[in-house]
Amino acid sequence: MKVLKFESELFTDLQGYQKVIEIIQHSATNEQIIAIIPADNRTENILSTISIKAQNKEEDTNDLLSELETHYLNLARLLIPVQQQSSVLSFLKQRFNELENIFKGIALLNECTKTTTESIHCYGTILSSYLLSAGCKSMVFETKWIDTRELIKVNTGNDLKNIDVTNSFKKIEEIENYHATKILICTAGIAKSQKGTNSSLGKGGADKTASFMATSMNANCLEIWTSSKGMTTADSNMVKNARTIKQMNFEEAMELSHFGSTLFYPPALASIISKELPICIKNINKTEEEGTLISNEKIHSTDSIKGISSLKNIALINVEGSGMIGIPGFSKKLFTALNESEINVILITQSASEHSICVGVHQSASEKSTEVLNKTFQQEIAAGEIKPILLEDELSIVALVGDKMKSHPGISGKMFSALGRNGINIRAIAQGSNEINISAVIKTTEIEKALNVLHEAFFEDTKKEINLFIIGAGNVGKKLIQQIAEQSEKIESFQKIKIKISGICNSRNMLITENGIPISNWQNLLNDGTKADPGIFVSNMTKINLRNSVLVDMTANEFIPTHYEQVLRKSMSVVACNKIAASGNFDEYKLLKDLSVSYNCKFLFETNVGAALPIIGTLNDLIKSGDKINKINAVLSGTLNFVFNNYDGIRSFAQVVKQAQEEGYTEPDPRLDLSGKDVMRKIMILVREAGTKIEMDQITCNSFLPASCMEGTVEDLYVEMEKNEPHFKSLLDEANNNNAKLKFVATFNDGKASVGLQHISQENEMYHLYGKDNIVLFHTERYNEQPLVIKGAGAGADVTASGVFADILRSINN
Repeated sequence: MKVLKFESELFTDLQGYQKVIEIIQHSATNEQIIAIIPADNRTENILSTISIKAQNKEEDTNDLLSELETHYLNLARLLIPVQQQSSVLSFLKQRFNELENIFKGIALLNECTKTTTESIHCYGTILSSYLLSAGCKSMVFETKWIDTRELIKVNTGNDLKNIDVTNSFKKIEEIENYHATKILICTAGIAKSQKGTNSSLGKGGADKTASFMATSMNANCLEIWTSSKGMTTADSNMVKNARTIKQMNFEEAMELSHFGSTLFYPPALASIISKELPICIKNINKTEEEGTLISNEKIHSTDSIKGISSLKNIALINVEGSGMIGIPGFSKKLFTALNESEINVILITQSASEHSICVGVHQSASEKSTEVLNKTFQQEIAAGEIKPILLEDELSIVALVGDKMKSHPGISGKMFSALGRNGINIRAIAQGSNEINISAVIKTTEIEKALNVLHEAFFEDTKKEINLFIIGAGNVGKKLIQQIAEQSEKIESFQKIKIKISGICNSRNMLITENGIPISNWQNLLNDGTKADPGIFVSNMTKINLRNSVLVDMTANEFIPTHYEQVLRKSMSVVACNKIAASGNFDEYKLLKDLSVSYNCKFLFETNVGAALPIIGTLNDLIKSGDKINKINAVLSGTLNFVFNNYDGIRSFAQVVKQAQEEGYTEPDPRLDLSGKDVMRKIMILVREAGTKIEMDQITCNSFLPASCMEGTVEDLYVEMEKNEPHFKSLLDEANNNNAKLKFVATFNDGKASVGLQHISQENEMYHLYGKDNIVLFHTERYNEQPLVIKGAGAGADVTASGVFADILRSINN
């Protein structure tokens, strides 16, 4: 024998009834079935509304009841063959006549008593269960409808919501008569009081009925049918990668259900659990799937945790003060006061010093809790022994649940580390001595992010998701997006990283969406976006607070880096192609570096020097491993190397620079390259990364560009360069006479940095440097005889984009 309990949402329309009948039909082929059928929420809400309207003598009371009656009569006509409809329609009309009389009585007395409310509550499940029973009978099934008020008697007491199923239900011997019937369709959540009045079984009423029927009839299993996925590794509404938990024990199920799961009400199933009857939670839309089995059978699983649960609308009540320390009975006084005020405590944590006690309560009870405790400890507060009660609301609980956590060291550390890396602050922590649950209290605004972060951390077969917010969609920005489009599938497959572009901002428009921007159509969508405002863009990025968020600055804009601090303080990483932050004021640079460490995120700018060449990364590795940089020689401008490699005196210097600009090697204003300022920034970044404090005015620049070239517009620059062609030709001739090449070299030696044009002889590593290549020579304590050389393309949209792409992937791999 099997008991099937169905969720109320299935009985709102014809399709729901048909699905339930199909499931019952399939299950009844092998064994006897008891189906527990609740009222649908719509019906209960309408009946409640009519009760209020009747009490207020509103005119549309009968209209609402007639609409509801028509709804059920139409369902019956669609569900039941015409020749079998008469008795069913008659039953339904009788019930609505009874309801009409009840509502007339309410209007006449201008009062709706508790007994009357309980009676009205019974009709929802009576209507849905009887209609379903008739539907089963019409399919030639041996079916009996049971009004459980005839079977279940309760001691009403003062509060029906807290009925103890095991102690309060009285078994009736006549139930044995039902063993011969193939299908039993039962009402749910209703009973008779000892005085003979109708009673609601309160919260979890359908589960209480299912528990009673399963234990009374000696069923071998309880199936709970729902339209959701069943018990999942996390709330599937917030975690897209959540998966169904195939098997768990009763203790794990109880822990998960107490924290947010609405699939069953734990106290109602106490008798089933005590008898160790298996519970199976199944999806009505995927009947072929096994669902979740809850039993005490040995589970073969490698997962250290079974699921991640959550509970919203929590408040923390903090009681603290030196007057608590070593005082016997203080905790008793606190919890007695809350108990007498019927305030349920969800979570408790206390400092080892006994200086503070923190309790978690439902948000709805927060003000009452504060008021009660302030009154209870009035004397202690007045005497300064404890502080006034502190309330902290708008909080939620996130909890790891798993029976195997006790045998896996490091679970707590992994949990708190994952949350910390994503900037999620923990307000309180609680863990039971059985180590099956670790709970943390966080802000409600961060609950979705926390669940996704923890799900990534503990369920390794799911992919990590990285959310990119890209500022700058010029040549390099477009190349980056193109590379992401080309490589994302491969990266997702092999590295288990899902790259999602959640925001793009250019000089005109911006677009942010939590669901991600389709790469195939990003330009059209961005064109339809809102007016660009980098400040608002960054604020919205931090506000939606997606996990593993990265700000990608693909600009040379001086204003964008002013927002890096805001991003890093939210534990979001920054990847910068922009050199302004790393080459600006040293204290500001140092602050950003320190923030990335303090907030467990990344501040990466590999492409600031040498595009995609691993220069900064290699330098960092040398320093971290204990090496010391003694000297740096480098050609750091792909633009200048291109220019001097192609300037042969036949074409003018201005013509070669123009070619470099047309091929995309220069900044929009080539003077930033020609003046040496860009190289100054790059050597300063390397010196800083090597551990030396340095500012721009401490770098010597031996410029080769005449002063007149630095004035006016870009067009004026080309005019002045043509005028000064003899100057540039003389520089070339002098190098040729010395059998050398002209290279613009950056040097760091003896704590001093300089940049300038040099003659490079054939034996020098920098002599054979062609095209737009860069080269860096690190002379260190370990590389003292031969320098460590890094050489390759140092300019170009493709290589720069690839360097940024690599930094993006580094940002998620801590």
